[in-house]
Amino acid sequence: MAEFTMELNDDQKQVRDWIHGFAADVIRPAAAEWDEREETPWPVIQEAAKVGIYSLDFYAQQFFDPTGLGIPVAMEELFWGDAGIALSIVGTGLAAIGVVANGTEEQIGTWIPQMYGTPDDVKVAAFCSSEPDAGSDVGSMRTRAVYDQAKDEWVLNGTKTWATNGGIANVHIVVAVVDPELGTKGHASFIVPPSTPGLSQGQKFKKHGIRASHTAEVVLEDVRVPGSCLLGGKEKLDERLARAHERARAGGGGERVKNAAMATFEASRPAVGAMAVGTARAAYEVALDYAKTRTQFGRPIIDNQGVAFQLADMRTSIDAARLLVWRASWMAVAGKPFTSAEGSMSKLFASEVAKKVTAQAVQILGGNGFTREYPVERMHRDSAIYTIFEGTSEIQRLVIARTISQMPIR
Repeated sequence: MAEFTMELNDDQKQVRDWIHGFAADVIRPAAAEWDEREETPWPVIQEAAKVGIYSLDFYAQQFFDPTGLGIPVAMEELFWGDAGIALSIVGTGLAAIGVVANGTEEQIGTWIPQMYGTPDDVKVAAFCSSEPDAGSDVGSMRTRAVYDQAKDEWVLNGTKTWATNGGIANVHIVVAVVDPELGTKGHASFIVPPSTPGLSQGQKFKKHGIRASHTAEVVLEDVRVPGSCLLGGKEKLDERLARAHERARAGGGGERVKNAAMATFEASRPAVGAMAVGTARAAYEVALDYAKTRTQFGRPIIDNQGVAFQLADMRTSIDAARLLVWRASWMAVAGKPFTSAEGSMSKLFASEVAKKVTAQAVQILGGNGFTREYPVERMHRDSAIYTIFEGTSEIQRLVIARTISQMPIR
């Protein structure tokens, strides 16, 4: 187990600088155009694939970094470039992780390559979990998967929403209810192969921010997938459901299962915190450069305490957010329990910092900050998503409060 350290090793520094260079040279120059177009930046994704950033191998290498810092460092640099384009580049990763974490070796080998495609023919994948009436409340999920034993097929019906790459993905990973009596323990995940009849894109959302990332509804109408598309296989699912029913009959054990699920979400939240840190840092750097060069009343505006103190607070909060993200990331890879919901802490604090810092950057730039001539306007819009997706700030506070109090706070 690696000791916690704030000093990146030479390999990590090399990867960080490589990603930063790509973000500066490829992502940033394209950011304003794709934000205005509100379209998936396929040429940028293709460039990322050509250099090796858009690939499962790259994310696997960062994920298995023994210090836990590979993913947060990579996320911070990509989202420093632009949040919308970066999310288009990393969005497939969520679906891929779902397959790697729950799938068989055969499923991993078959479907992961189809999620990414090739540098000359890039593809994307979508992870479909949220529904119109089931966002934070996953227990309200209505999408059903029914097994047709005669044909060894699963039949999926329902509507998913807020799906990154939804409808345009080559491969969709869909979470559905297989046993309604078990609540959240009766869910399973399915692979929907390319061009499967019955799957269609519903509403494409026109968003406030991250507009270069495609977000849409996914409609499933009698979608039939082979039995082999159930992640993990039916034998494993049947065993899990049987254990859940046995625990329910015994009147106990449910809390243990719920906490295990919470731990899974907790481990993924620091990555979102790192995204927020990247956006906040980008806005801070623009504001700092502007304050040093913009003159009013014969001197740079940074000479004014009102501006200088804002920048001091911005830098301090960004560094504090990064510390929380790195701590949680190290704890996750080291197998240390989040006894105080440290994963949620990192996501909560970093996302709130991103909103505040980008707003301060707009204020420092004044009227210029309110125009699209300067990137802080876009960064401010993009930052709003961090307090919403992967669990809202309110949900993070609820998780933290329940964890530190051991009380069923509602």
